[in-house]
Amino acid sequence: MALLNQLPTSWISASSPHSSLSVTANKSHLDPCSSGTAALFVQKLKPECSNFSDHHYAKTSPGKATKDWVKAIQSEWNLLQKNLPESIYVRVYEDRIDLLRAAIVGPPGTPYHDGLFFFDVRFTSEYPKCPPKVHYHSGGLRLNPNLYESGKVCLSLLNTWWGNGCEKWGKSNSTMLQVLVSIQGLVLNDRPYFNEPGYKNSAKTTAGEKNSLAYNQTAFVLSCKTMWYSLRKPPKHFETLVACHFHEREGAILDACSAYMSGAVVGSSAGSETRYACDKSFADFKKSLTLYTEHLRTEFAANRSRVLELDRQASAVGEIVPTS
Repeated sequence: MALLNQLPTSWISASSPHSSLSVTANKSHLDPCSSGTAALFVQKLKPECSNFSDHHYAKTSPGKATKDWVKAIQSEWNLLQKNLPESIYVRVYEDRIDLLRAAIVGPPGTPYHDGLFFFDVRFTSEYPKCPPKVHYHSGGLRLNPNLYESGKVCLSLLNTWWGNGCEKWGKSNSTMLQVLVSIQGLVLNDRPYFNEPGYKNSAKTTAGEKNSLAYNQTAFVLSCKTMWYSLRKPPKHFETLVACHFHEREGAILDACSAYMSGAVVGSSAGSETRYACDKSFADFKKSLTLYTEHLRTEFAANRSRVLELDRQASAVGEIVPTS
């Protein structure tokens, strides 16, 4: 299995939270044995590349591999290699080219900031005529209207949501890269409450904005819970990415938790004067966040030991894992 892990790209947003994003690239990097962030230049010891047992689609049959099907998947690999943003990580499997796993970093300014969200992908025998199947590692949590507890991803580009024209999957013009960037930019956005069908009309109304703020509180608590789950049991072959990502960001995450418990609006920048009203909703949010902040503190402390051990192992073979 190889990890496709890229330097920054730029993208153009689309208007619908269920549609897709167009992508343009400027730089790229590929390290088939890396499992860390581009910003950290983390090198992972070579993994057991044939083990995909925890992949959601591991027990499915890849079907008959036609020449055109293999060529189409290899084309996807090449596109990902050249264009992935630095905040999206993808592993592909040499023994099962129909499978793929992606980790997406939650965007800043959203209730998902600093989180890691994992998706399993399968290219069926109908690909590229039909879109790939995508499963979200939810941990049984519903932290976004488009991401179900069952793992279903609701997105027009995957034909799991209504859409018009180019919003739907197209054999000749849609790509896995678009799917991943759309999930990051359109699903994991700063106002996910309005992704819910029918709720968009309530935007800019007093009730709608109040509900949106409350939804972001819940989404952030569930994002923290997802971080905790990932630290305790990271997906196979992403262990080092998880360890080093949260080692780098633990301070920012805990600072954000502290600010939000003091009344700062979830996703707001440092120094923002916008505050939550001290009502029952905020009291419940603060109580839940206090609990998971302590869970994260404990797990972050354990994670520091993991990173030190990774550093020790990497040093033995001349690789570098940052510990500060």
